[in-house]
Amino acid sequence: MKFLFYLILVLLLVPLQTTLLPHLSVWSIKPDLGLVAAALVGIFAGELEGLLVGLAIGWVLNLFSAGELWLSLLTNGGVGILAGFLGRQLTLVTSISLGVGLLLVSLASGLFAAVSFTHLDLSQMWWMVESIALPQACFDGAVGAGLYWLLSQWFHVTRLRTE
Repeated sequence: MKFLFYLILVLLLVPLQTTLLPHLSVWSIKPDLGLVAAALVGIFAGELEGLLVGLAIGWVLNLFSAGELWLSLLTNGGVGILAGFLGRQLTLVTSISLGVGLLLVSLASGLFAAVSFTHLDLSQMWWMVESIALPQACFDGAVGAGLYWLLSQWFHVTRLRTE
């Protein structure tokens, strides 16, 4: 049953990201739902499932986007395993801690994407970071925190800590 849920999540994420989110964008900035979904799966299901779902989401998003090859795959897989590890190690994960963590990971991903463009000079790279990467990182953190708060109201987040 979980496999079917994860398969539907991975397959519906790309159409959702490309069709619905442009209408929900704020100042032409839209959140990275793959990053948020991988973190939430890691928190709720554990490190291994967070890693595998994050890698699958990153792979599917890389297939259909014009972004840096492997950046989404590594970022989403890394955030899934990191969120799962933190969810197991921390006694209480709050929506604020998850939001700040997503903000930092999204900002690091945006910085790496800005640096990977070889034809940009420093002023163009700075413009890209301050006008695209930083607002998107804030939006990713806010969406992740909001979704975690909403899901933690519906589901009991405490997992077995003696693994």
